[in-house]
Amino acid sequence: MAKKKAGSYAIPYLITIFLGLLIVGGAAYFIYNHLGYGKPKELTTPTPRNVQISTYDDNHTVLFVLEEPDTKSPYSFMLMRSIPKDKRLLFIGIPTTTIAVVDGQQKSIQGAYETGGMTSAVSFTEQVFGVTIDRYMKLKSDSLIKLCDIFGGVTYAVPADTVGFNSDGSEQYLNAEQIEKLATYPMYPDGEIQRAYTISSITAHMINQTDGARIADNFDNSFSSVINMTESNITAVDYREHKVAIKNMFERGSSIASFLVMDGTDSDGDFIPSQSFINNVVDTYFNQESK
Repeated sequence: MAKKKAGSYAIPYLITIFLGLLIVGGAAYFIYNHLGYGKPKELTTPTPRNVQISTYDDNHTVLFVLEEPDTKSPYSFMLMRSIPKDKRLLFIGIPTTTIAVVDGQQKSIQGAYETGGMTSAVSFTEQVFGVTIDRYMKLKSDSLIKLCDIFGGVTYAVPADTVGFNSDGSEQYLNAEQIEKLATYPMYPDGEIQRAYTISSITAHMINQTDGARIADNFDNSFSSVINMTESNITAVDYREHKVAIKNMFERGSSIASFLVMDGTDSDGDFIPSQSFINNVVDTYFNQESK
């Protein structure tokens, strides 16, 4: 009987292995695709971020009044215009001797406040500037000191010959109590005009020197602390509506605060604001929506 060649056994063996691989591989491919492997992954729709964008609707105007009956100083008045979208804060100190005709009568802002409180002071200021004042805040000693402590004091060039401070007009660090003393100082050479200038300028310097990110991070606690110590018509709803825009202004802005000295005429102890000054303020800081 003739012997079979070795090759005759190898060929069927190779065919068997090939078929086995084909069957196993086909089954694996089927399972692989059935389970979803190997298919291109579908891109999932990203979850939209809830980002609030500041707009000019976040603008607001606040009248501040400082009432310190224990000092010899008259009341203090300051107008603030906030424009979070542009990261700008404007402060204008209003001399207590500022006069205007309101409801057919000539009166000063000091007189308006003394006879009608915050409502009359707001109405007076609206008449002078021809703008709408959204909210007001009345500060006393404790709330003023709290605000100054929140911002961290200020390095400020105190006017020369101001009693209780360096007499050379040099810059010096002021804590909250010293800021209060400077704001209520009754003996400035230029009287109430200079005191109003000092109040607005020291406020702007203090805000520009503070750590804006720190202010933004602690904004909720700071707001609650201050609002509970003041007389104000600023509500929790107002705060929620503008909180993001204001925090963003402090966190991302740089030297956001500025101040203006009211231009006008001092006549026999009465201060008459310049109408061209008023018009320029309104056009620059109150008409963003039309630009």
